[in-house]
Order: sequence, then C-alpha cells, then structure tokens
Amino acid sequence: MSTDIDTLPAPTATAATAVTARASALAPGEMSTGAKVFAFASMCVGMFIALLDIQIVSASLRDIGGGLSAGADETVWVQTAYLIAEIIVIPLSGWLARVMSTRWLFAASAAGFTITSLLCGIAWNIESMIAFRAAQGFLGGSMIPMVFTTAFAFFQGRQRVAAAAIIGALASLAPTLGPTVGGWITDNFSWHWLFFINLVPGIFVTIAVPMLVKIDEPDWSLLKGADYLGITLMALFLGCLEYTMEEGPRWDWLGDPTILTTAWITGLAGIGFLWRSLTFKNAVVDLRALKDLNFALGCFFSFVTGIGIFATIYLTPLFLGQVRGFSALQIGLAIFSTGLFQVLSIPFYSYVANRVDLRWLMMFGLALFAVSMWYFAPITHDWGGAELLLPQAIRGMAQQFTVAPTVTLTLGALPPSRLKQASGLFNLMRNLGGAIGIAACATILNDRTNLHFLRLAEHLNIRNETMTAFLNDATSHAAGLNNEVIDGNAAALKQLWALTMREAHTLTYADAFLAIFVCFVIATLMVPLMRKVDAPAAPSADAH
Repeated sequence: MSTDIDTLPAPTATAATAVTARASALAPGEMSTGAKVFAFASMCVGMFIALLDIQIVSASLRDIGGGLSAGADETVWVQTAYLIAEIIVIPLSGWLARVMSTRWLFAASAAGFTITSLLCGIAWNIESMIAFRAAQGFLGGSMIPMVFTTAFAFFQGRQRVAAAAIIGALASLAPTLGPTVGGWITDNFSWHWLFFINLVPGIFVTIAVPMLVKIDEPDWSLLKGADYLGITLMALFLGCLEYTMEEGPRWDWLGDPTILTTAWITGLAGIGFLWRSLTFKNAVVDLRALKDLNFALGCFFSFVTGIGIFATIYLTPLFLGQVRGFSALQIGLAIFSTGLFQVLSIPFYSYVANRVDLRWLMMFGLALFAVSMWYFAPITHDWGGAELLLPQAIRGMAQQFTVAPTVTLTLGALPPSRLKQASGLFNLMRNLGGAIGIAACATILNDRTNLHFLRLAEHLNIRNETMTAFLNDATSHAAGLNNEVIDGNAAALKQLWALTMREAHTLTYADAFLAIFVCFVIATLMVPLMRKVDAPAAPSADAH
C-alpha cells in the first residue's frame, strides 16, 4: 500500500546516517521509502538553488554594477550569461546522465555550481563576473531535469503525484522568490552574499547525492558515437536564440547588426539541428518523443507556463521600480505573496490530485492563471503590495495547479529508456517560453509606451481645463521657489511630461498582462486534447 510522500516524517540524524550507508548499494525498487524521500529531497535542494539563481540577481543588478564599476549594458550580462548557458545544457542533461550516470553528473554539477558561486562572490571585475555566471548557469542547469527523472524512478502511484507536486512547486516557486530573496540579501548584507548563500547547500548536495542516489550506471562508451555535430548545432541555435530574445528589445531587433547576425545563426542552426535530430540514430535530443500527443501538448503547456511565470516575474518588479520607485527590498516584499499562496496550495493540490483527473486540474490551473492576468490588467500608477495581493495570490495557486499536473501528464507515461532525454526537452520548453515571453513583453513595453504617450498627449491642449489648472498651479509653485516665471513654466511642463509618461508606462504594463492572458486562454482551451495517463509499472533496476 503506497504512502503519501508529504505525510512521511523527516528522517532523524541517526536514520539519515543509516540511509546513507545503505542507499548507495540499492536500486530504487529495493530502497526503503525513507531512503527514497531523503535522496529525492537532497536532489530537490540542488534544483532549488539552481532555479533560484536565475532571478536572484534581477533586483540587485544596479548594486552589482556599482560594485564592479560597470555600466547598465554590461551589468545586464550577469543575468543573460547565466540564462544562455543554462538553456544550452538543459536538453544535454539527458545524454550526459546516460554517460556519467545520474548521481555522478548531479554531484559534479553541484560541486561545480558551488565553486562558481564562490567565484561569482569574489569576482574582481564585470568580465570575470560574466564568465563565472556563465559557468554557474551551465553547471546549475544540468541539475534541473534530473530531479524529474529521479522522481519517476523512485515513486509510483500516490507518491508520484506528491513528488510531482513538490517538483512543480519548486520549478515555479524558486524563480518567483528570486527577486524577494535577492532584494533582502542586498539590502541587509551585500550583493556578494547572493552567491555565497549557495555554498552550504551546494556542499551538502555534492556529498549527499552520490551516497544516496543510485538509479543507473555510467556508460562512457556513448562518448564514442556521440552526435557532436548535433550538440554544436543545438548550442549555436539555443545560445543565439537566447541572446536574440534577451537583447533584441534593447537594440531595435533586426535593426541592429549584431542581433541580425545572431537571428540568422539561430535560424540556420535551428534548421540544421532539427534535421540532424530526426535523421541521426543516436541524437542528443529525442525530438521523436514529440510524436506522442501527450508529450507534445505537455511541452506546449510547459512553454506557455514559462511565459506566465517568467514574464510576470519580469514585469511586476520592473513596474514597481519604474513607476512606483520601490527599492529592491520593497519590490521583494510586494511580490512575496505569490510564493506564499503557492506553498499554501500544495497540500490542497496533493489531496485532490489523487481524486480528480489531472487533466481537469491542469485546465483549472491554466484558467486560474488567465484570471490572475485579467486581474492584473486594470493596474494603475499607485498599485503596491496591497493592490497586487489578490492577482498574485491567484497566480500562486495557478502555478501549483498548472506545473505539477503538466509534469505528471507529460512525463508520467514515458518508458524509462526515453525519460531522461524527454525530461530535458520538457524543461527546455519552459525556459524557452520564459525567454520568448520576456522578449515579447519587453517589445510591448518599448513599442506601446510611445503609442500610449502620443494618445494621452492628444488630449493635453488648451481646451483641457484640468491640464490648464494643473499647469497654472505648478508654474506658480515653481516660480515662487525660483522667483522666475520662465523657470516655473519649464518646471511645470517637465512635471506634466513626467506624469504623462508615467501613465503611458502603466497602460503599457496592462497591455503586456493582457497578452499573457490571451496565451493562457488558448492553452486552457487545448487541454481536452490530452488523454488520461496511466503511470507505467515500477521500473526495475536495470531499466535505467
């Protein structure tokens, strides 16, 4: 009789020592439930810190740039370098796990992530910081998909549903909490501690995982017949795509020669990678898994969920900083409610997931996400934490009811032999959705702000009595301070321009949230196309 994973007591120090001593010699089917839970939890720690570091610097880029004497254009690469490296390694992780085995790849990745976190914290200039962040992203990204595959190797039935709920929570909670944690650390300590906080959990994971996790054996012979051309094409495709998506909105897209070049490389390398993956026998990424309707739809839902999670994480702090002028800590506190309500919804999801068809839970989650975006749409210039509470609370619940069932429905019925590579592709789609969603929202902010400003300016003429009264009051006030009417007129016009631009920005953020709303409405309507999933029988030790 299966036991729900979230009802198990935490192992004591003595029990953990015993588990550690036994687990290294046991296959998943022979391990006790306690050993599996402890091993799974150890891997979840690695996944969480890798995902947390995606956004932990987002609210502190100004402080990092100031500390390293770097401009805004250089500092943005502290985040971009991490994202590019991570998005390249995620689909590679399945093949790498087959070569090195899950436990040794995870341990090596955790060790490297810990070392590069230390190097980021002691970086001496912006160039060294960017290089260390790229290495950190590459090493951290490989840990993420392996948690998914290990959960399906360890658990069955109700335990698997609960494990998927935990993974779903971490996958969306960590990036959501990133700005909050980062803002608090920067305000109370220094930006260096954004990276130093990874050291203790990183060392723990590096030691624990090799001792606890043994679900497969390394196969170094795979290096001999590996598809190195496919790996190269994939790296060019994903790296240039991420760069184009990140930098395109800032540099007028194809109007910039560098963006035009990377866009061409993206297109050509993408076509080459697609051809290679479908024709080469041992392709590094299993695109053939997309023939399975559930898997293809699951990747689409993962893509849309990535848009929702990462784009709203991008928009909300940007609004609070640009329109409200909030500090990093104030931004973190204002958006903290999303993570809180997601955590609170985990027990409820775990209860209903064993009693309700997961397709309808996912449909509910996607629809709830659309509702939250609809509630964001009436945003005004004085919205803060109180006004954001309801839409963010709804979004927190929506993330839990969207990500967790998508994981189970997409990966739950795949045979173990295809799970590793398919998991990498599934996770890649979420990150791609995030990259494209952020780029689309940034483009909306750039293009629609000017449009809204011009529309508002059309009403600011001499026939507008409210505007005339405002200018007279502002001119009188400014002239009284400066004793010059000319300076008073200029100050009043400048103040009017700032107010108009503020309202234009606010209207543009509403447009971006509505665009995300449309994506989730479309995804919600597509859920009935998925078929119900019956989990396969527990895999044997040699199946991995």
